[in-house]
Amino acid sequence: MRFLLDGIVVGAVCSMLVVQPVLAAGAVPMPAKGKATEIQGDERVLHALNRFTFGPRPGDVAAVRSMGLERWFERQLDPASIDDSALDARLAAFSAMRLDQVDLMHRFPNPAVIRVMARQGDPLPMDPVERAIYGDQIEFYKMKVAAKSNADSAGKKMATDDSMEAQANAASQAKAENEGADPLAVAPEQHVGALYAQDATDKMMDMPPDVRFQAILRMQPKELAGFRRSLSKRELLQVVSGMTPEQKEILLALGGSNRVIAPELTQSRLVRDIYSDRQLEAVMTDFWLNHFNVYVKKSQLEPDLIPAYEREVIRPNALGRFEDLLVATAKSPAMLVYLDNWRSAGPDSAQARRRAKFGDASKNGAEGLNENYARELMELHTLGVGGGYTQADVTQVAKVFTGWGIEKPYLGATYSFQANRHQPGDKTVMGKTIRGGGEEEGLQVLHMLATSPATAKFISTKLAVRFVSDDPPPALVDRMSKAFLSSGGDMKVVLRTMFRSPEFWSPEVDRAKVKTPLEFVVSAVRASGAEVKNAQPLVQALDKLGMPLYGMQTPNGYDWKKEPWVSTGALVSRMNFALVLSANKVNGVRTDWVAMLGSGGLAVPVSVSSETAEAVKERKLEDMLLGEPVGERTRAAVLAQFDDASMKENAAKEFDLRGDEVGGGRRVQAQGDAQAAGMAGLLLGSPEFQRR
Repeated sequence: MRFLLDGIVVGAVCSMLVVQPVLAAGAVPMPAKGKATEIQGDERVLHALNRFTFGPRPGDVAAVRSMGLERWFERQLDPASIDDSALDARLAAFSAMRLDQVDLMHRFPNPAVIRVMARQGDPLPMDPVERAIYGDQIEFYKMKVAAKSNADSAGKKMATDDSMEAQANAASQAKAENEGADPLAVAPEQHVGALYAQDATDKMMDMPPDVRFQAILRMQPKELAGFRRSLSKRELLQVVSGMTPEQKEILLALGGSNRVIAPELTQSRLVRDIYSDRQLEAVMTDFWLNHFNVYVKKSQLEPDLIPAYEREVIRPNALGRFEDLLVATAKSPAMLVYLDNWRSAGPDSAQARRRAKFGDASKNGAEGLNENYARELMELHTLGVGGGYTQADVTQVAKVFTGWGIEKPYLGATYSFQANRHQPGDKTVMGKTIRGGGEEEGLQVLHMLATSPATAKFISTKLAVRFVSDDPPPALVDRMSKAFLSSGGDMKVVLRTMFRSPEFWSPEVDRAKVKTPLEFVVSAVRASGAEVKNAQPLVQALDKLGMPLYGMQTPNGYDWKKEPWVSTGALVSRMNFALVLSANKVNGVRTDWVAMLGSGGLAVPVSVSSETAEAVKERKLEDMLLGEPVGERTRAAVLAQFDDASMKENAAKEFDLRGDEVGGGRRVQAQGDAQAAGMAGLLLGSPEFQRR
C-alpha cells in the first residue's frame, strides 16, 4: 500500500510527537484568569477513560456520561460487580490457561521431564491423551538426539578429509541422515508409505471431529510427523475444524508443550486487555506485572509458572492491599525462580553443614546464599533507591528469605518453606532485630517494608507516573502516600485519592502521557472496534515495537515515562502498524469501517466537492477514534494523503472499491471503505492518539 511507503507524510505526522514537548504536571503554570482549573464535561470523561482503561471504545464516552463518572469509577474499583461473561466466552479458546499450575505442568510436561523420561525409560501415563502427549514428545526428543549425533559424526568426518568433493558428499549424506531423523523434515512417503495417500487424507477429512481427533492420537510419532507434512495449510485448518479448543491444544502439544503454553499465555493476555469490561483491574494487573516483573525466558520453567502468577497472584490482588500482594509475589514460584531465591541456602543452614561434611555441593541445586531477591525486594518492590537501606541490610534480608523455595519444581512447582536451608539465628534489618523463627521472619520483614513511609512514597510516585504525568506534582504524591499509610496500603483508597485530586484533572496533564507499545496496540484495536479472532499477530506486533509481553529481562520492568518510546524509528513503526491494522492487513483482526461510520460516513453527494466530503469523513473519524479534534497540522497531513490521485487509485485497487449510485448522489462502496481505512490508520498513528 502506497501510504505505508510515504515517508514524507508519515514522518511529518510522527515528528510532531517527537518535537512536541510534554509539559510536566509538576511544573504546571497558573491558569490564565477565567480559565478552568480542571477538565470538564465530556473531556473529563474521556480523560478518565484514557487513564483508567486501555483506551475508550466507540460509545464508551456516552455510556460513562449516562452512568455518571463517579459511579463508573467506583464500579471499576469493584471488578467483581461487573459482568465479564462475554470475555469469559472469548477466553474459553485458551483452555490450558484455566488449569491450575500442577495440572498444567502434568498435562503439558516440561522439556526437562521429557529428557529424564527418555533417558530413564520411564513408563508413560495411563490416561490416553497424556500418553499420546508424553509418548510423542519423548519420541521427538529421541529423534533430535539421533539427528544431532548424526550431524556431529558427519562434521568430524568432514574435518578429517581434505578433499572438497569428499566434504560435499559428506554434507549431502549428513543432510539425508538428518532429514531421516527429523520428524518435521522427512517426506511422508519415506516412512508412512501409502497410508497417507490423497484418498486416505480425504477419508480422514470426512471423519467427524471427535473420531478424527482420536485417529490422530493413535498415530505413532513418525506417522504423525508425516501426516503433518502431507497436508497443505488449508488442509491443516480442515483437520482441526469442528474440534474443541482443548482438542486443538492437545494436538498442538504433541509436538512440544512450548507450542501451547507461551502462545496461550500471551494471546489470552491481549484478549483480556482488549475486551474485558473490568478495565481498571486489567490496567492495574498490567501495572503490577511490570512492577513485580518476571522474565518468561529466564528458564524453561518460567513459561509454566507465569499463568498462575498472573491469575492467582497479581490479578486477585491488583486492587487490594499492597502487603497481601507483596507476600503473594514473595511466595510465587515464578518470582522465586526468576530471582533465584529457590536456590538460596543459608551458610550455616543444616543443608550447608551437611554439604560441608559430605562434600556434596550440588544437593537440591543449592548454591549458597543468593541476594538477588533481597536486593530487588527493597530497591524495586518496596523502598526504592535511597529508601534508607544498606548492602548489609540486603545480606541480612537474603538470610531471612533462605528456605523460601519450591516443592517438585518440574512436577507442579508449589511454594514450600524448607527449614533445612534456612539460616538460623537472629537478623538485623534496617536497625530492627528479626528474631529467628523460620518462615515467620520473612513475613515480619515484608510487613515492615510494606508499611514503611518510603514504600508508600515509592509506590505512590510510580502510580502517579503511570496515571498522571512523567513528573507528578509532589503535593499529589504526598496526598497519595498519606492515603497509602492510613489505609494499610489499600489500592482502592490510594486510587480514589488520586481520582479526587485536582492535579489529576489539570488541563495540562490531559494527553500528556505517551502510550507504551502495549497501551498503543490495545487502544488502537479498541478504538477501531476491531474483532480479534487471532491475537498472535498482535503479540508479534508488540515484539516488533520493542515491548514483548513478559519479555523484559531485567527486574525493573518497562519504563512508564516517554523517553524509551518516542524515537523517530519507533514512532514510524507505530504508524505502520496503525496503517496495517486499519487496512485489515493484520491476520485475524478485522474492522468493518462501513459499519463503524454508518451510511452517512460513506456518502459523497454530487453537490459537495470531494475535498469537503473527505474533510467531513476525516472529522467523523477523529471523533470516533480519539473522541476529540486533532490539531490542524495532523488534520492537514491526513487530508494531504488523499489529494494524491495515484494514492486514491492504489487504495481503490487494494480495497476493491466499486462505484454505486444511491438516491441521485454518488458514494464509494467498499468491502472496507479504503478511504476511511487510510484516514483511520493515519489518525491512529498520529501524535494525538499516541498520547493518553
